[in-house]
Amino acid sequence: MQDIVELYRRVLIQIATPYNMGGTGFYLADYQLVVTNEHLVRDNEEVIVEGEDLSRQLAHVVYLDTYYDLAFLRLSEPVDLPLVPLQAEEEPKPGDRLLAVGHPFGLQFSNTFGALSNERREQDDYYYYQHDAALNPGNSGGPLVNEVGQVIGVNAFDIAEGHDLGFALPARFLEESLQAYARYGDQTAARCFSCRRVVGADERRSHYCPHCGAHLVLPEDAEEYEPIGTPYTVEQMLTAQGHPPKLARRGPNNWEIQEGSARIIISYHEETGLITADAHLCNLPSDKLTELYQFLLRENYGEDGLTFSVKGRDIILSVLIYDRYLMVESGQ
Repeated sequence: MQDIVELYRRVLIQIATPYNMGGTGFYLADYQLVVTNEHLVRDNEEVIVEGEDLSRQLAHVVYLDTYYDLAFLRLSEPVDLPLVPLQAEEEPKPGDRLLAVGHPFGLQFSNTFGALSNERREQDDYYYYQHDAALNPGNSGGPLVNEVGQVIGVNAFDIAEGHDLGFALPARFLEESLQAYARYGDQTAARCFSCRRVVGADERRSHYCPHCGAHLVLPEDAEEYEPIGTPYTVEQMLTAQGHPPKLARRGPNNWEIQEGSARIIISYHEETGLITADAHLCNLPSDKLTELYQFLLRENYGEDGLTFSVKGRDIILSVLIYDRYLMVESGQ
């Protein structure tokens, strides 16, 4: 199944918002949409997306479905990603081998194998597949794939955080939602939780479903995130250095930027008032390690406020500063 793993590595999308540190989506070329879970993008009109063959960019939330916990995103830049097929007609059988792919804990890529259980989780008038491919936070929204490389479900980790126990919404409900949304073209739309009907932006009456009168939330109803206090100062600092803050956000009080070959992660620990910035500079070489360690120690002795360290094979340059001392000038 290695060729299938490599295929899904290319279409897997990492998702971040100012409120959510990480989640997974996957690109369906047939629909030119990214599929993910609704709870991952809730209260956002735009989210940050990135993939192996997809440059970091903002994607627009175009469909919300709190009933099935689905959301669709439209990319802001053209993309050439491979086609992955949906298998919505034929149900998998208990014992069938499965593959779950995602970005657990915000990492770049992970794949786990498992098998379909003979149990289902019933949920009103639909159900979830139960499987034993290990899922972790961040896998939610990723695809569940069969042995021939077809998407048979959308993983939903938040339903049950048990060990070696995962659930996935069957692809038949995903396909039904994709077809229902396709009728609205470039409009935004949402499924009404009360009457289950999909409603386009042009059909909604004020903030209510035109069919049953229930409250209905569309993507454009989300209030734009506005940082205050120290996060505001951090984002001013990023702007001054030419980094768009919206693209740098990685969950609450976390940012990530690329400066040359260095990946820089900034975190604000509100309870302690401490701001950390770690620049992952490069990997350790395979030889002359003694000389390198001696150099790093000498630099640590001479640097004011900066510290070199080694984590795994990464050489990291770090700085610590308390929020009361942070200004745009000092941050630069």
